[in-house]
Amino acid sequence: MFDLTDNSQKALFARASRVRLLALDCDGILTDGRIVYTSDGEQIQNFHVQDGLGLKLLNQAGIHLAIISSRTSTALSRRAGELGIDMVYQGRQDKVDTYKEILGRLGLENHAVAYMGDDLIDLPLLRRSGFSLTVPDAPDQVKQNSDYVTSRPGGRGAVREACELILKARNRWDELLGQFLS
Repeated sequence: MFDLTDNSQKALFARASRVRLLALDCDGILTDGRIVYTSDGEQIQNFHVQDGLGLKLLNQAGIHLAIISSRTSTALSRRAGELGIDMVYQGRQDKVDTYKEILGRLGLENHAVAYMGDDLIDLPLLRRSGFSLTVPDAPDQVKQNSDYVTSRPGGRGAVREACELILKARNRWDELLGQFLS
């Protein structure tokens, strides 16, 4: 998948290898970005199971996980709980303050953070983080300010792709994959 004789891919792996925290937007990243309401007014969100395993593997490798969403959703709270993600910040229009709070809590600097977002509200964090990722259907301005655009869309395996890239860059993928092959 990656050609490490290519200088641009070497640089990509170098950025990804420093990651100690993956921070994610929710809508359009962990979900496909659609908002569906039942006739009772409840919101339905779809999460991809492969994304969940990717996040668990990152956590197993010692990478911290956080979700910063401008919206609020009980479905997100439940999914994050299932995945063991305790840093979940919802209803945050100003994501920069939350990002700074997380970095302070963990004692990290920007270069150790990967941030994955898909819309204009995410630009400040994409530009601030050491490794920025987005999805194929993000606006051009978001893609232009991202180090990596996944081949898979949000809510359909994009997060898993990001997790695998980080684990491969940190030389942890083969070890973690081995637990499923033995």
